[in-house]
Amino acid sequence: MTGTVRLHRVFTAPTERVYRAFLDAAALSKWLPPDGFTCTVHELDARVGGRYRMSFTNFSTGNGHSFGGTYLELVPNERIVHDDRFDDPGLPGTMVTTISLRAVSCGTDVQIVQEGIPDVIPVEQCYLGWQESLTLLERLVEVSIPD
Repeated sequence: MTGTVRLHRVFTAPTERVYRAFLDAAALSKWLPPDGFTCTVHELDARVGGRYRMSFTNFSTGNGHSFGGTYLELVPNERIVHDDRFDDPGLPGTMVTTISLRAVSCGTDVQIVQEGIPDVIPVEQCYLGWQESLTLLERLVEVSIPD
């Protein structure tokens, strides 16, 4: 059995800026890791069929994990679909993450669905990690990435 996380947020930033933050290596390394972790993006080829690789490291312990995947669908400013696989054999399977963006009167409606979370990862921890990351994403797109 695998888990699924569904998230919904509305940002005041335009869809172009939010979309870019999901596909820019420097931006991802700032907002994607959950609290207490750093992120290194080793590869990011943002095109359908392109691959990405990154690692998260716990700042306190130095322990971490690496993962990567392939971009399955990219619709500029609307949709990103990619798969994820951990390098650790103890975290088997392939997850699929779908990010849907929609322009709304006050900014961007963001819906994220991550499916296939390995059983050894409690879904609530994954959900909490995404909540923390999206708070950082919101700060980043509101301030740092110019139009």
